[in-house]
Amino acid sequence: MNVEVTPLPGIGVRKDFELASGRRIGVVSHRDGTTDLIVSKRDDPDACAAQVPLSNEEAAVLGNLLGAPQLVAQLQEEHRDLPGINTKQLPIGDGSPYDGRTLGDTAMRTRTKVSIVAVMRAGQVHPSPGPDFTFTAGDLLVVVGTSEGLDGATKILAHG
Repeated sequence: MNVEVTPLPGIGVRKDFELASGRRIGVVSHRDGTTDLIVSKRDDPDACAAQVPLSNEEAAVLGNLLGAPQLVAQLQEEHRDLPGINTKQLPIGDGSPYDGRTLGDTAMRTRTKVSIVAVMRAGQVHPSPGPDFTFTAGDLLVVVGTSEGLDGATKILAHG
C-alpha cells in the first residue's frame, strides 16, 4: 500500500492512503505537535469527511490498538503449527504493580515460562525487550507461551 505524504505549508504534513472502498484515511501532523485523524469524502479525496483531533496520548493508544493486533496475528500465524503455543496481548494497566518497574522485576519467564516478545508503546514496537526495559501504564505486551503460562502472566501483571 502506498502512503502519500503531502506537505501542508504553514500547517504540517498530511500522510494518508487509499482504502479498498476508494476513501482515503490518514493523519495530519501539525507543526505545533498536534495530530488529527482524517477521513476523506468518498467523491473528493482532498476534502475531509471527518477530522478528529488527537492528543499525544490518544494518538499513542490508537497506534497501540492498530499495531498490536497485526503483530499478534503474525505471531499466531507463525505458531499455528505448534500445538500448545499461544500468543496474547497483555496490558500494563494504571493500577499494575509493574507500572514504572522493569521486565526483570516481573521474573515473568522464571515464574510462568512465557516470553515477552515485544512491547507496544505510543505506536512504536519495542521488539525483544531486555530485563532492564521499564514498563509504563498503557504499554501493551505481546506474550508467547502456553495457555497456563499466559493466565499466570495476566495475574502477575495485574496483582504482582
